[in-house]
Amino acid sequence: MTVALGLDPGTRHFGWGVVERRGTRLVHVAHGVVDTDEDAPIAVRLVTIERELVEVVRAHAPEVASVEAIFFAKDPQAAVKLGHARGVALLVCARAGLDVAEYPPARVKRTLAGSGRADKSQVAQMIRVVLGLAAVPPSDAADALAVAVTHLQHAAITAGMKGNPRR
Repeated sequence: MTVALGLDPGTRHFGWGVVERRGTRLVHVAHGVVDTDEDAPIAVRLVTIERELVEVVRAHAPEVASVEAIFFAKDPQAAVKLGHARGVALLVCARAGLDVAEYPPARVKRTLAGSGRADKSQVAQMIRVVLGLAAVPPSDAADALAVAVTHLQHAAITAGMKGNPRR
């Protein structure tokens, strides 16, 4: 049994999701979005994100964390803000003693939807199906759950390879 925290950083909407591996099954534990005040200074938004992520880690006691790797954005200002939110996430995880895995967005999309070019709605729909949710989660939470699922599936494959030297 492994509990993974998936994180989808953003300074306005920061998605998080917790998924547990029980044998071969992936089980939804919880998900949410930290919404910050767009009019607040970036420092205040980062404090809000940190405070809420600490509570998520405390409430769900994940064993590992996973986050989307930084991609090159067209807007340098947006990339810098994303980096700030990501830094807060990495800090919270490090303070909690969690190892953090990083996955490129295309790999997350490929894991869930079969294509690295899948759109957000396809990934969200696949998260609903894979985790047996009644409804599609909010976009940022769905992305975070997708990162957690990607990590758990990658960890299972890696473990299988270690157990079978012929692979």
